[in-house]
This record gives sequence, structure tokens and C-alpha cells, in this order.
Amino acid sequence: MSLLRPHDVIDDILLITPEFLARRGLRGLLLDLDNTLVPYGSYEEAAAAGMFRWAREVRDSGTLLYLLSNATGRRAAFWLERLGFSGVGLAGKPHPHAYRRALAELALPAHQVGMVGDQLFTDVLGGNLSGMHTILVRPIINNSLPHTRLARQLERAVLRRYGHDWKT
Repeated sequence: MSLLRPHDVIDDILLITPEFLARRGLRGLLLDLDNTLVPYGSYEEAAAAGMFRWAREVRDSGTLLYLLSNATGRRAAFWLERLGFSGVGLAGKPHPHAYRRALAELALPAHQVGMVGDQLFTDVLGGNLSGMHTILVRPIINNSLPHTRLARQLERAVLRRYGHDWKT
């Protein structure tokens, strides 16, 4: 399998239900922050109400959650305080060390953990390098940073190769 090929491609993180996780044998999730859980750069708690309910439902089902984000430590801390689970900012994705640290925190083997994120070149690549089940989610918003625009163009080409035609 290509290191850039996600195991699952979904439109919205809310589609990851306890049943979805059970079918895949997943007991934990590593979660990206920006454009996966909340819009890039947003500090709007009201806009994240559905995501808060989702995280609570998934946690209540017994799934362990851990934030693994390349966002600043300050930004990650803001959201972690509200989410009620552990994690880190400035994680250094896709470097496998970041994923190994997170797996150690969850105390789960890689094959029982899913990496959920909106980017092939960080979230999916790092998760696949670490032996995890990777779940690519459609970005919440299109952000206009130049490097992100370029990455999204490359992602579209890779996704088309695997039969997905997203307009990311």
C-alpha cells in the first residue's frame, strides 16, 4: 500500500461513530486539529458544538482520543482545555516520533489506533509510516495559505489515483 493512501476517506469527522470504529477494530484515535476538528485558525467554540458532542459520544463509547497537531502549543492548549482529552501542538507530523509518543500516551498498539486528519502529506503519511489505520477527512474550510493551496493540488492528484475525486 502506498504511504499516501488512506484506509478510509470520509466527508466529515462526525461520520466516525462507535460502530465505524468497532468494525475496524479501533480503540483509539489520534486527531488533527485544524480543518479536521475545527476550521483553520478558528477559536469559535459555538461553531464547534457538534464536534464537542461527537468527541463526548466517542469517548463515552470507550475510545481513547488524543490530539496530535502541528498547530502552535498555545492554540492546541486552548482547544485541549475545551475538548477534555490530552494531546500536543507542534507535534512535528509526519515524523514517526510524534506518532510513537502519542501511541505511548494511549498505551495502545498502532493497529488499534486511527489517525484522523485532513492532509495526506502529514496525517496520512505519518499514520501509515507508524502502522495505524488512516482516515482522511474532507477539510472543513479551504484556507488560503500558499503552501496549503499547493499541497491541496498535489493531494487531489493522489486522491484521483486512488479513485477519490474531492474538490479539496
